Amino acid sequence: MKQDIQETIFQIIKQKIAGEDALGNALSDVLHISPDAVYRRYRGETALTINEVKKLCSFYNISFDALCEMGEGKVMFSYPPLNTYDFSLESYLEGILNAFKRLKSLDSPEMILSINNLSLFQLMNFPQLVRFKLYFWAKTHLQIPDYVDQPFGHAKTSEKAFDLGKEILQMYNSIPSKEIYDPEYMRGFLRQINYYYKAHLFEDPEYSLFLHDRILMLSSHLKDQATVGKKFMYGTKAPASGNDFEMFLNETINSDATFLYKSKEVNGLFITHNIMNYLETSNEAYVADTVLILDKHMANSSMISKVNEKERNNFFYDFDRTINAFRKKIEADLTL
Repeated sequence: MKQDIQETIFQIIKQKIAGEDALGNALSDVLHISPDAVYRRYRGETALTINEVKKLCSFYNISFDALCEMGEGKVMFSYPPLNTYDFSLESYLEGILNAFKRLKSLDSPEMILSINNLSLFQLMNFPQLVRFKLYFWAKTHLQIPDYVDQPFGHAKTSEKAFDLGKEILQMYNSIPSKEIYDPEYMRGFLRQINYYYKAHLFEDPEYSLFLHDRILMLSSHLKDQATVGKKFMYGTKAPASGNDFEMFLNETINSDATFLYKSKEVNGLFITHNIMNYLETSNEAYVADTVLILDKHMANSSMISKVNEKERNNFFYDFDRTINAFRKKIEADLTL
């Protein structure tokens, strides 16, 4: 058994269990050996047998063929297949919540985010915006049959979805994060609302104005968080400690959306894939490269949380002006 394959198997498994259980306990149940024997294999003192590799690959859904092809410049990613979604707001939020629970269970977790148009976690402050985003994805991008002839209508977010979103926000807010934004922030989302209005895909056309108003509220709330350097839920006050938020402004454009997480046990990252799906990996070399790039990205950006009031005010002034420009066009059209 090639040692690099054995190391990779353990890396992938650590990513999958992500602090839910001790590695020795989790694998001793699968392999029917003692925790000490598991750690001897983890440290490379004992080689995994073919049967043990088979058991681990089968239990943790790892492709052995892909492992054999691993090498420099090759990375193994995992992702949730599209057929696992039922495209309800509740199920989508449950998936995000489970990922945050795994992250929160790690020792001293922190996040670095490169925001490409949409900050989904900040969007959670306004469930109506999340609901529209998921609906747009299902109907327009994936063309799910159940959505084809269904216009987007006003509907109250269910109590379950509201509670899930609140729990996600609490976890996201509690984990320190450094987040890189650019001048295109939310512009694509505004164009999606405008597209639905022009295509007569709103059950009530005036609901598009309601969504614009929520985005203005999001802008104000994000600015409040940047001003104090703390994340907190809309309608509440910033905490005295914790919830650290460092907001950076890249004056050009963020070419992708990256969610990097660090902890004492494992580092890894999520990359946006197929618009709202994602790829995940804890490959050490790939993660190290990503850390290097993100560090340079932040070095070339301006921090606008707590400091640089002028740049922060200009960013949000331009953002609000863009929102109002989209809103006024629709408002004028509705009065014709």
